[in-house]
Amino acid sequence: MARLNTVYYDRHGRRMSRRRFAGLAAATAVAAATPLRHGLAASKLKVGILLPRSGPQGQIGADCLRGVEVGVPLLRAKGFPELELMHADTETKVDVARSQAAKLISSGAQLIIGCFDSGATMAAAQVCEQNNIPLVVNIAAVPKLTELGYKWVFRNFPTGPMIVKDAFLNQKELFAIAGRAPKTVALLHVNDTFGTSLAGALFALAPRFKMPYKIVEKVAYNPYGREFAGEIRKAKASKAEAVWMVSRLNDAIALTREMVKQRYEPMGIMSTGPGWYEDAYLRAMGKYGDDVVSLVPWHDATKPMSRSLAAAFAQRFPNRNLGPNHSHTFEALLVASDAFKRAGTTKNTALQAALQATDIKDNVSTGPGIKFNAKGQNPETKNSGVQNRGGKPLVILPKRVAVTKPIWPMRGWRKRG
Repeated sequence: MARLNTVYYDRHGRRMSRRRFAGLAAATAVAAATPLRHGLAASKLKVGILLPRSGPQGQIGADCLRGVEVGVPLLRAKGFPELELMHADTETKVDVARSQAAKLISSGAQLIIGCFDSGATMAAAQVCEQNNIPLVVNIAAVPKLTELGYKWVFRNFPTGPMIVKDAFLNQKELFAIAGRAPKTVALLHVNDTFGTSLAGALFALAPRFKMPYKIVEKVAYNPYGREFAGEIRKAKASKAEAVWMVSRLNDAIALTREMVKQRYEPMGIMSTGPGWYEDAYLRAMGKYGDDVVSLVPWHDATKPMSRSLAAAFAQRFPNRNLGPNHSHTFEALLVASDAFKRAGTTKNTALQAALQATDIKDNVSTGPGIKFNAKGQNPETKNSGVQNRGGKPLVILPKRVAVTKPIWPMRGWRKRG
C-alpha cells in the first residue's frame, strides 16, 4: 500500500515525535480557550509532499526529500511560518499519484507540493483543480500543465520548450568558448511524457536557433529497460559527433556503461534531463561520469539564499552535491511558505490569491526571481550548463554564473586518470 504519513516539526524546524506533538497540541487547545488580546494567529499550513518514494524513480524522490529536510529549518530560521508536512508516495505510477493526491486532500492537506515526474504531476494537478487545493510544482516540465487553464497550479520550473531554448543558447556559448562545434548530433530520449515533450520541443525550435549541427539520428527508448546496446549501436552507426540525451537516472548509468563498452567516444554528451548530474550517477560511474554537460535548471551560487541553502545542505549532507532535486523542491517550500505568510490564513482562496501575487527576489534558482503569470507559470526562470568534474557538477554556463571553464571536447574513455 502507498505510504501516507505526517511529520511534525517544532518551532525551530526540528522533528517531533507523534506523542510530543499530541502533548503540545493539547496544551495549545487549552491556551486557545483563553481570549487573546490581539486575536488568534493562523494555524499551521498542512502541506502534502507527493513524490516517488519507491519504484524506478525512488532514488530521485528521496533526493527531493533532502531538499525538504534542509528547507524546513532554514525557512523557519528566516522567519517563515511553521508547516505541518504530510508525506505520500506516488510509487512512480501515474494512477497512484492521482489516488494519493486525493488521499492527501481528504486527510486535510491544504496545499500540495510535487511530483517530480510530469505524468504524475499532471494527474495530481487534475485532483487539486477539482478540489480547489493549490499545487506548487517542484519539478515537472510538460508544457500542457500550465496550458489547460488551471487556476490552482503554480510552477516555478521551466517547461520543455523553455529548457530546450536555454539549451540551444548555452550550447552556442559552449561551442564559442571551446572553438569547436559538432556538425552532427544523435538524440536519445526516454519515451515517457517528459522525454516525448522535450524531443518535440527540440525539433520544433531548432530551425529558429540555426544550430551548427544536424540531428542525424533520433532514438526513443523505455527508460526502465535493463540494457541499451541497441540504442548506442544506432547512435554510433550514425557517426554523430555529439549525443544529446533526455534521460532518467538508471538509464543514464546504463547508457554510459554501454558507450564505454562499445568504445563510442563522441565529441561530447549533452543532457537536458535528470540522471547525469546526480550523486548516484557520479558514484556509479566514477571517472566515466566526468565531462558530461547537463543543460538544466540549476541554482545560482551568487544569490544570498543559494549560499544559505548550500551551507545548510553541506552541513546536513556533507557527502552529497547540491542539485536541482534539492534546490527546486526547496523553492517549492519557499513559494508555499511565502504565500502562507502573506495570506495569514489557511483558507484556500486566500492562499490562491497570495500565490498569484508571488514576487520573490531572494530565491536560489537561476533567473531574476519567482513570479507567476496568469497561467501559473514562472516565465523568467532560466537554465544553466553544468559539467561533471571529479565527481562534482560545476557550473560552466552562462559565463556570468560560471565557476570554471568547460572541457570540450570531452576526454576519451581511456584517457582519464
